[in-house]
Amino acid sequence: MVSKFPAKATAAFCLITAGCFTSQANLLPFSDSPVSQGILRSSRAICTVAITVADYKYSLYGLPNDCDEYRRLLSEVHLRSAKRLLKLCEINKGFYVKAGQFVSSLCQIPKEYLLTLSSLQDQVVPYDFKVIKEVLVSNLGQDPSELFTWFNEQPIAAASIAQVHHAMLKDHQEVAIKVQYPGIEKKMKLDTRIMYSLSEFVAWFFPEFRFRWLVSEFTEAISLELDFVQEARNFETMSNNFRNNKVVRIPHIFWDLTTNQVLTMQFCHGHKVDDVVFLKGMKINPEKVAKKLLEVFAEMIFVHGFLHGDPHPGNILVSIEGQGGFSLVLLDHGICKKLDEVFRLEYCQLWKALILLDSRKIQHLAERFGVGKYYRYLPIIFSGRTIDSKSGIGKGMLVEEQKKLKQHLKALKMEDISSFMESLPSNFLIILRTDKQAWCFKMGEVANLWKICLTWSLSEVESMLWFDIIRPIYQIDRKYRIHSSKAYYRGNESGFVDGEAEAMSE
Repeated sequence: MVSKFPAKATAAFCLITAGCFTSQANLLPFSDSPVSQGILRSSRAICTVAITVADYKYSLYGLPNDCDEYRRLLSEVHLRSAKRLLKLCEINKGFYVKAGQFVSSLCQIPKEYLLTLSSLQDQVVPYDFKVIKEVLVSNLGQDPSELFTWFNEQPIAAASIAQVHHAMLKDHQEVAIKVQYPGIEKKMKLDTRIMYSLSEFVAWFFPEFRFRWLVSEFTEAISLELDFVQEARNFETMSNNFRNNKVVRIPHIFWDLTTNQVLTMQFCHGHKVDDVVFLKGMKINPEKVAKKLLEVFAEMIFVHGFLHGDPHPGNILVSIEGQGGFSLVLLDHGICKKLDEVFRLEYCQLWKALILLDSRKIQHLAERFGVGKYYRYLPIIFSGRTIDSKSGIGKGMLVEEQKKLKQHLKALKMEDISSFMESLPSNFLIILRTDKQAWCFKMGEVANLWKICLTWSLSEVESMLWFDIIRPIYQIDRKYRIHSSKAYYRGNESGFVDGEAEAMSE
């Protein structure tokens, strides 16, 4: 088996193969044709992965994976490989940029990859407006001049699969028009096939590195983004879910100007949600914005079971409403996930068990989620505490707990992480991708993360007694009492007596 070859032989094999493949691809004629460009992108990807495989094999050859030298070298190889991958994404652009952003949204990957790829931005050269105009005419049946009072030919945003233009309808309504690039679906199919092959190539050399689940998740996400009619439906579903929420704004859709390749929506003014300088300049507390953002996504997960799957700062705007007021504008609903109802309720129960550190319940639910072997790590992932923690809620881990955790993590192998991620349901993966904790750190709102999730999860757990839930929480740490009027309101929805929650806090 190739994985048992000496490191130098493996390295030589990988480098020679990659070099020959890339050099031949670069000599192809008609380099501007879609097929030639596809082969060239693929050859770069194959070369990058082959060199990376050789780097891991050569650098770590013969070292036991439980020694300090191995861990030091592994971190160095992770960093080199992440930089290689970043360069590949920047050169190949398109779906490779999307793939890099997708990977960097997973907090479970090594920190070297996370930090390196998090700098990746869409650096897309917009299509010439003549091409965009052809897409508009073929989809809408009329020239833009016949449909709009004015149409800005310069896009206000350009990404991997589409670009967005600002225009005004004949009735003077401002709209944003998202236009899909021609031929993008064929390019996506070619690039994702190569990604599948590369994941198998890596697994051949390193059986413990299994990334097919990651490519599958990415392919599903991209396929959803290419269907603009479905995205329009997602806009309306999200709008209906938050119809009584005065803070959340969802642009409405103009169906007569929407097709599979063209999406026309209300134009909303605002700034990126993580623009702390702007928020402070407008006398808006960033912590308040972060808290509202957490509440919105907690409501999506725990109550509606319908989740926005691509919540980067560019897709969430803060719009000024009066003196010191604001609303959150949610854009780009291409990747939305309808959570299975059974999963949603069990996920609510998981949060109750995590807060109470009910190890039996956590283990039971972990088995239901397909990761029973790794149940001890669920409290760490979601609440930052070990399963046998003695610290209060929201206080982090004690020093001795941190030492114990490090010992547990040292015993973990890459095969365990791959197995864990492979076993997780798709519903779980999208929740992990939409984790808001990093934004909260930037915006100064961290302490309320657990409390918000607790409030919304408990409000939705069926057949749970109020006293059974709340009393142990106050016994754990009276400092973090829940006084949220929303908690009382949600409690009353479930049939609790007015004032019961307040009385409990006494």
